[in-house]
Amino acid sequence: MTQLKALLFDLDGTLIDSMPHHHTAWVEWHRRRELTIDAERFFLETAGRSNVEIFTDMLPGRSGDDYAALAAEKEAIYRDIAATRLGLIAGTHELLDRAAGLGLKLAVCTASTPQNIALAYDRFGIGDKVQTTVSPADGLRGKPHPDIFLEAAKRLGVSPADCLVFEDAPLGVEAARRAGMKAVALTTTMGADAFAGFDNVVAVVPDLQDIKLSLPIHQP
Repeated sequence: MTQLKALLFDLDGTLIDSMPHHHTAWVEWHRRRELTIDAERFFLETAGRSNVEIFTDMLPGRSGDDYAALAAEKEAIYRDIAATRLGLIAGTHELLDRAAGLGLKLAVCTASTPQNIALAYDRFGIGDKVQTTVSPADGLRGKPHPDIFLEAAKRLGVSPADCLVFEDAPLGVEAARRAGMKAVALTTTMGADAFAGFDNVVAVVPDLQDIKLSLPIHQP
C-alpha cells in the first residue's frame, strides 16, 4: 500500500511567487533582441526545463558557451527584478513546518539556477527546511524528464510511489507522472484546465494553505 513519506516541491511558482518575474524577464530578454513572444504559450512549453534546453531549441546551432551566456543574461534580468519583489506562495512555511512535524521528508526539485535558488533560500530560509535540493546543476535533465524527481527520491531513501509532488507547470506534472509520482497542481500561474489531462493529479489548489497530508490527497 502506498504511504506518504516525502513531499517534493518545485520552487518557482510553487514555493515562491516568482513566475510573474520570470515572465517579465523573458519578455525583456526578447525585447532587447526585437523578438516577439507569446508569454502564455512560452510558459506552457518551457516551464520546468533548464535554460540551456530552452535556448538550444530556440536558437539551434550555437555553442555551449553561447547558450550559457544567454541563460546567464536572462537570469540576471530576473534577479534584478526578484531582488525587491520576490514573495512566497501563501502557506509555504506552514506546510513545510507541518510536514516536518509529521516526519515527512522534504525536497526542492527545480529547474532554477544555483544563483536563483540561493536568492530564494537566503530571503526565506527554505533551504533550512528541506533535506535536499535537486536541479539540472546536478547534471540532470530538466522536466518533463523524471530525472530530478527520481534523484530526490533516491537521496531521501524513499520509493517514488511514496512521494507527493507539488507543481505549478504541466511539464512538471508530466515529469512527476513519468517518475511514478502523484502530484498536486497549483493554479498560481495557469488555470485548472491546464492540468485536466493528467491522471496523476490528485488535487488542484490555488496555493499551499490547508493541504491534507495523506494519499490519496483531497482538495480542501
